[in-house]
Amino acid sequence: MSGTINKVILVGRLTRDAEVRKTASGTSYTRFTVACDRRFGGSNQNGDSSQPSADFIGCVAWRQSADFLGSYGRKGNLVSVEGSIQTGSYTDRDGRKVYTTDVVADRVQLLESRNASSSQQNSYSRPEPQDPYAGASDPVSPDDFNMGPSLDIASDDLPF
Repeated sequence: MSGTINKVILVGRLTRDAEVRKTASGTSYTRFTVACDRRFGGSNQNGDSSQPSADFIGCVAWRQSADFLGSYGRKGNLVSVEGSIQTGSYTDRDGRKVYTTDVVADRVQLLESRNASSSQQNSYSRPEPQDPYAGASDPVSPDDFNMGPSLDIASDDLPF
């Protein structure tokens, strides 16, 4: 089948701390869920034109991506996930066939600093791993990204 694409890009928040597991052959993996906001058209009882909601999307990361998430991925972290959709099925304990859909992550990035994500987490924060670069000056500042006027792009202008 030529000319097909299976590419997913998600930006959302982790719904729980990432836990790394190992396959029988020792390969690291983690299953995690990303909560992504979605807006509906129409209006609700208060007259708002859109009603926020969220989709909870199951993902799986392997090897270095899994190890990274296991070390740094905490509930509430804003993450970017790039990957592809994979479907599958299995038979549950009651003999019923269960169909699954997951995003298999090729790349996972944390999109907030530790301070921003820890203030987002409030009461469910966990001690952070030791940072070998603590106290070192950050070579990139937020001002490095403010290099020009912002763009106003409507969704109609996007090719997808």
